[in-house]
Amino acid sequence: MTDSEVKAPKIEFPCADYPIKIIGDTGVGFKDKVIEIVEKHATVDMKSLAERQSSNGKYTTVQLHIIATGQDQLYDINSELRATGFVHMVL
Repeated sequence: MTDSEVKAPKIEFPCADYPIKIIGDTGVGFKDKVIEIVEKHATVDMKSLAERQSSNGKYTTVQLHIIATGQDQLYDINSELRATGFVHMVL
């Protein structure tokens, strides 16, 4: 590996403080719908929950931390959130 290449950090599971950022269309209940979906798959640290709207109000970002148990769990959360149609990005 050269100096210009960056190696992705290896995540060790379980990870008790895994951050997730969800970006989607602003709408009534966006945060509640996101939490409902994530809670199907993981324990959410509600103290870490933050919500912010874009400057024009079109998009909302929800940030939270979960207890991540593995790659399959993260894939399932991402897939279900993206399938809603109102979530554009999961980081």
